[in-house]
Amino acid sequence: MSYGCNAGGTHYVFADLRTLLARASPDRAGDRLAGLAAESGEERVAARMALADLPLARFLEDPLVPYETDEVTRLILDTHDRQAFAPIAAMTAGEFRDFLLSDEATGETLARIAPGIAPEMAAGVSKLMRNQDLIAVAKKISVVTRFRTTIGLPGRLCVRIQPNHPADDLAGIGASIIDGLMYGCGDACIGINPASDSAKQALALLERIEELRLRFEIPVQSCVLAHVTTTMQVMERGGPVDLVFQSIAGSEVANRAFGVNLALLDEAHSGVQALRRAPPGANLMYFETGQGAALSAQAHHGVDQQTVEARAYAVARRYAPLLVNTVVGFIGPEYLYDGKEIIRAGLEDHFCGKLMGLPMGADVCYTNHAEADQDDMDNLLTLLCIAGCNYIMGVPGADDIMLGYQSTSYHDALYARAVLGLRPAPEFEAWLKAFGIMDANSRVRPSPSGAARLLAAAPR
Repeated sequence: MSYGCNAGGTHYVFADLRTLLARASPDRAGDRLAGLAAESGEERVAARMALADLPLARFLEDPLVPYETDEVTRLILDTHDRQAFAPIAAMTAGEFRDFLLSDEATGETLARIAPGIAPEMAAGVSKLMRNQDLIAVAKKISVVTRFRTTIGLPGRLCVRIQPNHPADDLAGIGASIIDGLMYGCGDACIGINPASDSAKQALALLERIEELRLRFEIPVQSCVLAHVTTTMQVMERGGPVDLVFQSIAGSEVANRAFGVNLALLDEAHSGVQALRRAPPGANLMYFETGQGAALSAQAHHGVDQQTVEARAYAVARRYAPLLVNTVVGFIGPEYLYDGKEIIRAGLEDHFCGKLMGLPMGADVCYTNHAEADQDDMDNLLTLLCIAGCNYIMGVPGADDIMLGYQSTSYHDALYARAVLGLRPAPEFEAWLKAFGIMDANSRVRPSPSGAARLLAAAPR
């Protein structure tokens, strides 16, 4: 079915829903690379006008990727909650935007309809919104998850310690973890990207974190961001696995490029549940996503990169994860060229994920060959924290020496918490105060005794 609209005296025709959504997207490198972007600002406006008049139900009637050949499409349609969708079922995309920005759309209301919001609906409405709209709506939504800490509460900002090392050196990783703890970071999780994807190495890293956690009774959860099959091997060996990690994308073929499918993720989820390391009802999965992943695998099916990214959130939603993280600028300038594109993409991802009921965090980051710098990341960090982002990364010096990209640092977390009046997860905050790292006014001020105890644990 084609869609048409007049703009500037020209009649524009969009051959199908995929084309309409792509032409309505804000300009970005990946869509230009794929030949999907609007050829002019005028065409983009025409596409948005046509999109605004599109009934939300059309997204369920006209799948962007064929149902018969794509298990992500089948997941989206087969698990769609029609009852949750009912309050918005008669709306167009434009009316849905107006509703989201209205006083009627409270956090409680949005939580109730979240299971009825298909990813294409979230992506479609985001294309009709300015940055401030994405922030305003996301701010209303609190998605709270729990393990040893409670993540996503209003007024809180959690941090994942990311203590990577190019040789997986346990001393270097341990020093980075202790550095992060003394900055008040780690309440989202202590998550290591391993330099080598082996079960033996993942087990050694997890055991080191577990030793530190138990020694000081720290309310944290750990994760080694190895491939899901590697983590399953660690579980089979009796390793202390808290969270199962996996990178995911928005189509079956793209997930196949990551070496996963829904059956494998189901098996991993069942495996980590069986370990019973967490309190009852805890969230046990950690997913990372990023715009451009499907395109880089030639698995986007002609769908624009922001919409196919939102489809990845349907995969994540299946497993009620503790953490979902858009690694927004990591994939490079071929997909998000400069700071402006990275900032827009980060706000889109955060908005779409939270609208669908996911606990969204962000790796506020860029690669060194992108037209971006740390000032751009300061802007995105601030905007996401205003929007109620659940957590960010804490990388020593903001420079990941193993993955070779720029992210946010421990002191960036202190900045965000200070200027916006945010605090760590409550369980972790209590530990920081009891251990002498945080004072009674919730300021990170390590006491000599607390610092000395942690430093004594630093590996030599």
